[in-house]
Amino acid sequence: MSTVHVTTTINGDDVEYVCRPDESLLDVLRDRLGMTGSKEGCGTGDCGACTVALDGRLVCSCLVLGAEAGGHEIETIEGMADGENLHPLQQKFLDHAALQCGICTPGFLVAAKNLLENNPNPTETEVRYWLAGNLCRCTGYDKIVRAVMDAAKDMRKGRRNAA
Repeated sequence: MSTVHVTTTINGDDVEYVCRPDESLLDVLRDRLGMTGSKEGCGTGDCGACTVALDGRLVCSCLVLGAEAGGHEIETIEGMADGENLHPLQQKFLDHAALQCGICTPGFLVAAKNLLENNPNPTETEVRYWLAGNLCRCTGYDKIVRAVMDAAKDMRKGRRNAA
């Protein structure tokens, strides 16, 4: 089978890779680029575990072809922390015990970050609607919503890494 050469930006870095035309962006991220944070939960775009931001828009990376990513900006869970400093959302997920098995966590974090970039002061209802494309079978959603609301509050106060 032929391959496609792709040049893109991932988490602010210029990246080049070669993939099969039918290979998903999720498989490219995990298998070719070693970015294993995004998880495959369903492979059909129903669970949100593989959520990434593509040009600022949330997408399920299992439904996007790796070849389609050329020339676009991709943000993954690997781009959230600043070195050893967790993003406020990551810290609040820990503080509120908003994770258990971890399969859904990267997708929730990427989606929540995207929400707060678009709406730094969401209501609880807005958080719940924004995260509706992400499914969790372990934690329930209350701890996740509380973590997002708490992170939003701290981020509005300018405390990027508030604990």
